[in-house]
Formats: sequence, C-alpha cells, structure tokens
Amino acid sequence: MNRTLRTTLLIAVAVAVLAAIGYWNIRPESFMAGDDLAEGNSAIDFYAENARSVQYQPDGKLHYRLTAQRLEHIQRNDVTLLTAPDLLLHRGSNYPWHVQSAHGKVSPGGVEVELIDEVRVARTDAKGRPTILTTSRLTVFPEREYAQTAQPVRIEAANGVTTATGMQAYFNDGRMLLKSNVRGQHEIR
Repeated sequence: MNRTLRTTLLIAVAVAVLAAIGYWNIRPESFMAGDDLAEGNSAIDFYAENARSVQYQPDGKLHYRLTAQRLEHIQRNDVTLLTAPDLLLHRGSNYPWHVQSAHGKVSPGGVEVELIDEVRVARTDAKGRPTILTTSRLTVFPEREYAQTAQPVRIEAANGVTTATGMQAYFNDGRMLLKSNVRGQHEIR
C-alpha cells in the first residue's frame, strides 16, 4: 500500500476518533440539554386533579380523608404541591379535625406537611362546641400528630377568642401551647 495513502488513512481514522470523542464530550445537544435538565430538576413528573386519598388505621377505623383541587409532584426533590388541600383527620374518633388551606407542600415520605395561606383548623367537641384556629402558615407532622407555626394565630372557641404569635399543637392530647403575645377575650357563662 502506498505510504501516502496509509498515512492519509491513519490521519483520517485519528481525526474521526478525535471527532467522535469530542462529540461525545462536547456535543451541541449537551448545551441545550443543560437547560432542559435545569428545568427538569423542578419539572413536575405527575399531577392529579380533584385528588382524593383515604387512610385507615390498623383496626379498620378511618384515620384521615384528604382531598385537593390539584396535586403536583416535583421529581427533583420528591416534594408534592397541593392546591386547596382539605383534610378530615379522624384518628378513629367521631370528632375529626378539619384542616384546610389555600396551598400545601408535602415533604418526601409525607413526614412534614406545610400548609400555606388561609389555614383553617376546626373541630367540634362532643358537646357540639366549635373550635376554629386560623393562621397564615402551619407545619403539620402527621405521624407525630403535631403542628407548629411561628405566625400569628387566632383561636375562636365557645368561651371566647385567643390570639398569639407562634403555637405548638398536640392533636393527641388536644393541647395547644401559645408562644408569645398571647391575648384573650373570654365570656363567663
């Protein structure tokens, strides 16, 4: 084989190999895919409209019933966004807690639920007396049956109205700890 032809073929193969390696490492699509990946990190991988979820306790009693106008799952961080979540937390009781908000954010595994804007928690006791708590933001830990906020809260009960800044609520005990600026207006019956 002619030496010039062999040299030309070797150079052509080397250039082809280098071009392939270069294309592999720096191809035009990788620059465009970078933008897609950035969007893909916060991309919604699934959603549901008019979502409903029901969970029962091991003894067969109703634990909770959750509905939401829209549910969106973000793939990157496994967070679920809720629009108009509405939760009836029965915990096997005949007197459920009714929890509502404009928006919600559920952490991976449902360990923490952040309720955002127009948060309302209501419950009627065995004597038919309502208790209504309102705030702008509330973090709920469903497994611990615990909730907290650093925001102002308003609690309307049968015997009056209490306002405070910051709160911890223990659903199991039916107990609330108010953190600061606590004010109350109560009626004596």
